[in-house]
Amino acid sequence: MGGPFSNYLGSYTYGSPLRSSREEGTSATEVAHLIIAFLVLTFDFVLLYGGLAVYDLGTELVLIGVAATAALTGFVAHEMAHKVSAQRRGYWAEFRLSVVGLLVSVVTAAFGFLFAAPGATEIGGDPTNDEMGQISLAGPATNFVFAMVFLAGSFLAAAVSDGAFLSALLLFLAYISAWFAAFNMIPLGPLDGRKVLRWSGAVWAGCFVVFAAVAGVLFYIVNYASLPTL
Repeated sequence: MGGPFSNYLGSYTYGSPLRSSREEGTSATEVAHLIIAFLVLTFDFVLLYGGLAVYDLGTELVLIGVAATAALTGFVAHEMAHKVSAQRRGYWAEFRLSVVGLLVSVVTAAFGFLFAAPGATEIGGDPTNDEMGQISLAGPATNFVFAMVFLAGSFLAAAVSDGAFLSALLLFLAYISAWFAAFNMIPLGPLDGRKVLRWSGAVWAGCFVVFAAVAGVLFYIVNYASLPTL
């Protein structure tokens, strides 16, 4: 698939401003914010890995499909994992987009790398450090599960005749998911890793080492292996 894989940088943040409501469910506002952020991030991936080149219709559709899948599994699933984890503990939780973050993502993608902070899942109530750590881990852990599923699919596709191209696409999706997982476990600023570390140093260390190791291996394969391209 073309594109500067080595320049990929994802910064998916998680916020927890307190609110008094413990209402569960999904509001129309949250759905609208998720759809907008999803569409912008899909465009970011298309811009980053497809640029402004003019391909044939089939190639364009493949590129858009892969970009949408990356945004769906890397971003939407990540935020919904936070939401579900918080709601299971009795807290109000909804995603809210960041206009500035989305604009920055488009600008950086246009320059050949991606720095995206599309918004955050807001948590209401007063969760403990343990609860916050567990809620925070849900996002990167979901990304890692997707990475493993895509990687397994890539191996299966590679074993099938004429499956090399599909294998390369799945490997790329595994790479994106793995880097979402690893990057968000960095224990700095608003990233999930800081809250996980506050909850349990052992859990944070184990997850960070595994997530980063898999992300590093996939980075090497995607950037230096001879893979089919669009």
